[in-house]
Amino acid sequence: MALNHTLVLSSLLVLLLSLLSPLIIPIPKSKPTTLRVPKSKPVMASTTTTTAATAENFGVKIEKNPPQSKLSELGVTSWPKWGCPPSKFPWTFTATETMYLLEGKVIVYVDGREGSFEIGTGDLVVFPKGMKITWDVIEAVNKHYSLEK
Repeated sequence: MALNHTLVLSSLLVLLLSLLSPLIIPIPKSKPTTLRVPKSKPVMASTTTTTAATAENFGVKIEKNPPQSKLSELGVTSWPKWGCPPSKFPWTFTATETMYLLEGKVIVYVDGREGSFEIGTGDLVVFPKGMKITWDVIEAVNKHYSLEK
């Protein structure tokens, strides 16, 4: 029975202190803090031009997540498919190639240029004819592609 009284008194004491503590010990009100995030530096050097959702790196046009209407208009699902596992290899575009990446991630190095850029899932990319690159496939690629005739 004494244990019950002790428990009740302890509970009342905690309640009383919680109610009176703001009166006894004034707690200064803090001003809202503004979180300052430093501007990040670009990770990869490139010559980049950007519009709404389209960027251009070293003459390669990249549109991030184009609308389904654009993909339908281009007929992307009727284009041939190509894929490869993670690997690194040189490539020369013998024709202008437009590709839509269904999955994967690639770091692209343009021959004779410093820096690189990344393309990945959901990107619609146009590489110009004659461009020489190195593909560094980080995540297995599956893409639709169309070669300009």
